[in-house]
Amino acid sequence: MPADIGTTADVVVIGAGACGLVAALRAKAAGAEVIVLERDASPSGSTAMSSGFVPAPATRFQLARGIDDDTPQRLAADIMAKSQGKSESHLVKLASETIGPALEWLADRFGIDWIVLDDFLYPGHSRHRMHAVPEKTGEALLARFLAASQAAEIPVVTDACVIRLFEGKGRRIDAVEVERPDGAREVIGCGALVLACNGYGGNPDLVRRYIPEIAGGPYFGHAGNQGDAVLWGEALGARLEHLSGYQGHGSLAHPQGILISWALMMEGGIQVNTEGRRFSNENGGYSEQAVEILAQPGGVAWNLYDRRIHDFALSFPDYRQAVQAGAIRETADVAGLAKVTGLPERALAETLSEAAELQAGRAVDRFGRDFTVKPALAPPFHAVKVTGALFHTQGGLMIDEGARVVDQAGLAFPNLFAGGGAACGVSGPSVSGYLSGNGLLTAIAFGFIAGASAGVTASER
Repeated sequence: MPADIGTTADVVVIGAGACGLVAALRAKAAGAEVIVLERDASPSGSTAMSSGFVPAPATRFQLARGIDDDTPQRLAADIMAKSQGKSESHLVKLASETIGPALEWLADRFGIDWIVLDDFLYPGHSRHRMHAVPEKTGEALLARFLAASQAAEIPVVTDACVIRLFEGKGRRIDAVEVERPDGAREVIGCGALVLACNGYGGNPDLVRRYIPEIAGGPYFGHAGNQGDAVLWGEALGARLEHLSGYQGHGSLAHPQGILISWALMMEGGIQVNTEGRRFSNENGGYSEQAVEILAQPGGVAWNLYDRRIHDFALSFPDYRQAVQAGAIRETADVAGLAKVTGLPERALAETLSEAAELQAGRAVDRFGRDFTVKPALAPPFHAVKVTGALFHTQGGLMIDEGARVVDQAGLAFPNLFAGGGAACGVSGPSVSGYLSGNGLLTAIAFGFIAGASAGVTASER
């Protein structure tokens, strides 16, 4: 153990996003004294940048909306189907069984209100199970967690960048070293450590190493996601899995950099390239669509939709922001659409005509999309230019059922825990395995488990 330890805590949590704050709340509830260390001056991270939607089955919030046939097994099956069976099955089971009780615990303990989004199904989900706070933003979700942490009297220390872990006897982590913006350093002792510092999306070298297919695309994640947990785990001899897995997104307004909800595509919208042609099944999944778009001329596409879908999308704060930023174009007809987008009118007319034939059931889509489940597009039309982007990585430290980090032999480190983007997720090894909401699913579920386990472990010292 380092000799210059100053502050000590039963449980130290690295990262003040959804995973870290839920872990802290759970550890405090178990009786532990907790400190959360956050590298930024103000907590934000991937949680604040997300849509804030959390998939959870069999909750009382679903029951209140008449959704009474969802189960953890059904969610697990949907996750495994999306990854073509390549997800780590024990992690899928763990997340699917934990997330519902975790959301209800947060509601009961801290008054966090959850609503269920039941007006559309995200790709790959067989039931309406997306939960959100009423504002339907990641910023509002994080604000709820921060308020709960304050109410629980959990110190969240900002401008505290952890640069080193100290491993002691029996592979225990005894302390961490923190660096302040002015260069000052401090060693903080811990009875248990929770890594909740997300993945490596903000580290270009690691992105090029593990996911070169997206290395040339924009990164729409938090710059602090430098892969610290991966690098620390590698140095400790921890098991790392699915580092090639990540969440992309095929609908980032360009050049404004505003997320455009994939609900537009699920409600009947289409995407075309700069030649005015469709190039994929837009209902297949927004994560893998990032790669599809970046492969198009110029690495861009246009979302095309109509007034019905536009009015529906106005319920999403990000979309309203895009409207205010001037990213959304509106026009009365195909000729006008060609003018405001710069796309070839003839190709646009042919593409929209083809979409109408598919919606009427008079043809079969060559990309495999079923157009008949939503109304045909009708003027006036709307359009927004988009690109594909990397949002966050999905691979990381392998954990056991108690969220303990394990080594290459599967043996757990006694007091080291991980969750969220620091841990191996449930999306498998490729971009196409990401099921909508997998990020916050594992952030909250694994954070919930890690906090409880860390609290018990610290009390047993």
